[in-house]
Amino acid sequence: MASYISNVRPEPDKILVDIADYVLNYEIKSDLAWKTAQYCLLDTLGCGFEALSYPACTKLLGPVVHGTVVPNGAKVPGTQFQLDPVMAAFNIGTMVRWLDFNDTWLAAEWGHPSDNLGGILATADWLSRTAVAMGKKPMLMKDVLDAMIRAHEVQGVMALENSFNKVGLDHVILVKLASTAVVGKLLGLTREELINALSHAFVDGHPLRTYRHAPNTGSRKSWAAGDATSRAVRLALIAKTGEMGYPSVLTAKTWGFYDVLFKGNTFRLQRDFGSYVMENVLFKISFPAEFHAQTAVEAAMTIHQELKAKGKSSDDIKRITIRTHEAAIRIIDKKGPLHNPADRDHCIQYMVAVPLIFGRLTAADYEDNVAVDPRIDELREKITCVEDPQFTKDYHDPEKRSIANALTVELNDGTRLNEVVVEYPIGHKRRREEGIPVLLDKFKTNLARRFPEKQQQAILNAALDYNRLTAMPVHEFVDMMVI
Repeated sequence: MASYISNVRPEPDKILVDIADYVLNYEIKSDLAWKTAQYCLLDTLGCGFEALSYPACTKLLGPVVHGTVVPNGAKVPGTQFQLDPVMAAFNIGTMVRWLDFNDTWLAAEWGHPSDNLGGILATADWLSRTAVAMGKKPMLMKDVLDAMIRAHEVQGVMALENSFNKVGLDHVILVKLASTAVVGKLLGLTREELINALSHAFVDGHPLRTYRHAPNTGSRKSWAAGDATSRAVRLALIAKTGEMGYPSVLTAKTWGFYDVLFKGNTFRLQRDFGSYVMENVLFKISFPAEFHAQTAVEAAMTIHQELKAKGKSSDDIKRITIRTHEAAIRIIDKKGPLHNPADRDHCIQYMVAVPLIFGRLTAADYEDNVAVDPRIDELREKITCVEDPQFTKDYHDPEKRSIANALTVELNDGTRLNEVVVEYPIGHKRRREEGIPVLLDKFKTNLARRFPEKQQQAILNAALDYNRLTAMPVHEFVDMMVI
């Protein structure tokens, strides 16, 4: 007997509706979220300014066709480029992610919610300039902070219990989803149009994690988020034309996302969308290192000072044991040759060896001229990682969200140094009071890499004053950062 496939158009999948309704209707009342978003904005831009010192990054920036300038287009901070919003989103997103130094969110899926700033700032700047050209009111920086809070929330809440990496997909799928949602709001999409746009974000092609893992680790991981946030702008613009969406993109039998790419599993949401993620986001303040290694690097810095006080050095080390959590072992526990900076900043042994030897870890320390030092690979071979089940449990505990590492060093003379344990990195919410002054120093340092002193001060005067910043037209703020 024939079996017919129903062609009745279903209602949109609930997750699409939930995201759209949150983005369009939720009122953000958390003072902590608003203030943290300000710090996040400054830190994210600063990361981009530092990245502009690296030719491997800047070679990817600019328009698709050299020399193209878009009237009323979005400007790329720290450069002279003025581009269409799609390409500007790629530029900004690539800059801020390049050195692995912007904020982080760790759960069943990990990622960097400030990656969404690429699409947010590019779209808001373009819309602001276009509005002024038409005699209308510009967008304000408060709109940018609003979009950042919502993008953080969509990406972060989706990451809490849904692991895309375990099915081989890269976490930037959530950048594309979150950016599509908030850019759609900035563009003024209707509820139906926004749901359509979100469906396109899921039906789109999705990147594999190949470029993040041995033996293929490479620099695409530094522009993957730029690619995702720019794609989101494109999808939102397509939806604005009235282009149809795909209501059961997730749940459709055989052809939906769940069956094709998620092993038949459905998404689980641990909590309703609000402002939780921005309030609890992790800042990378001291070290440009993959976040699961941040506390290990901090512990290594402490041990470097202890060795120095004893009149010893890394040459005296016989063995190092890193007690860590499961995610760190899965992502950054790496043996064998390291082929490029992207390979090195995802190797916990490298990120521990450098501070033990030199007493520092900077973005420059991943470059070939530092990596060629034979002491680094020699020390790497002496490092062993072991999982601590309690560290793994605390990593997933929503009340803790620790990223613990503990280092034990044994010296050639048989001396065993006391284990150094660091549960929470300086950028964690539990160390926020300690971390914010250091974060602001990081921003000032990054401004000085790119701008003359007078321009630095003008940017600081606007950026550090919350009331002035939020009332400022987006294009005026961005114009302050044109080099």
